[in-house]
Parts: sequence; C-alpha cells; structure tokens
Amino acid sequence: MGKVLVIDYKMGNTDSVLRAVEKCGGEPILSNSISDFENASHIILPGVGAFQKGMENIEDLGIKRILKEQVFKHKIPFLGICLGMQLLAQKGFEHGENSGLGWIEGSVQKFEKTNKDDRIPHIGWNEVNFKKENLLFEDIEFGQDFYFVHSYHFKCKNPSNIIATTPYCGEFVSAVRKNNIFGLQFHPEKSQKLGFIILKNFLSFA
Repeated sequence: MGKVLVIDYKMGNTDSVLRAVEKCGGEPILSNSISDFENASHIILPGVGAFQKGMENIEDLGIKRILKEQVFKHKIPFLGICLGMQLLAQKGFEHGENSGLGWIEGSVQKFEKTNKDDRIPHIGWNEVNFKKENLLFEDIEFGQDFYFVHSYHFKCKNPSNIIATTPYCGEFVSAVRKNNIFGLQFHPEKSQKLGFIILKNFLSFA
C-alpha cells in the first residue's frame, strides 16, 4: 500500500481521519497537491459542513480534474465520508441548488421528519443495515451502530448503488458504492472498533 491521500479542502475533521488511517495500518498524508494525487494508492474525501462550500473549495483548489482522473482512469479506490459522500451526488439542495461531483446519480436533500421523535440534525449512534454483501462490511454484523452528524441525506436514483440504509426520518441511505467509489454518511473514524474495521476493509481494496 502506498500513501493514503486525505484531501485537504478546508472542510474540517481531517485530524481524526488521519489518526484513524494510521491506526488502521495506512500511511496518511493530508494534501491537495497534484503530485500527491498521482502517488496515492487510496483517496479519502472527508468533510463536515455545507455542500455548496465543499464544492466551491474543490473548484477553487483546482483539484476536480485530477481527482476524477485518478478515480476513473486509474481506478484508485476512493472513500467519501459524511459531506465527502454527499458531494458524490449530481446535485445538493443546501443553500439553494448546487452541482456536485456527479459520480453517483442522485441528489442531497434535507431530512423531513416522519414522526415527533425525529430530531434534525441527526446526531449520535444509529444502526447501519447493509443491503448486500460488500467488502466494506466484512467481519461486521448486520445492524451495528455507527456515529452520525448530518441534516442532509443522499437520495440515490439507482438502487444498485445503495449498500446500506439507516432507519431515521423513515429510512435514508447510509452507504453507497459504484465500482471503486465508496461513500459513508456516518463517521468511521468516530465509530470506534467497528469504524476502524471498515477503514481497514477499504484500505485492503486494490
């Protein structure tokens, strides 16, 4: 395994991701330089914050093209976490309508309460129910709890991209996959032992 690139696009939460990757046996580097993209064996896009600002920062840094090239042409394994997963969508509706990376068909929309107990933002531990056998969830039992912090969720257009859901505000998509592209709405780096298993599973993917 080479360097694990954690993309520095000024959207926070990078320190805990870097520490988690290191504990899982990876060699993380926080960067947005073209040479580090070219030398990475795995790429992680973390992030906490607004969809619009996340895309603006990616555009302003000039990394959108090299990111797509590494993921699509060179098939580098990619993991989006929280906002990083949401940016995979075609569109997001936080602070108006904004274009995302467009790698997975669908849109990011605000939660709507389905009962009086639903609280927005969705913060805390909740179960993740995977839909199909998937390498990210190897050695993890169905329905285990992971840590979430979000007010928006990814509405996938293609059911084949959904690999896990979580029962909240009805039900929402909590993990996606398309070939070498993975997305997690929850925070594996904050989900203790089980989150680290997921990160190790991702790092084992080549």
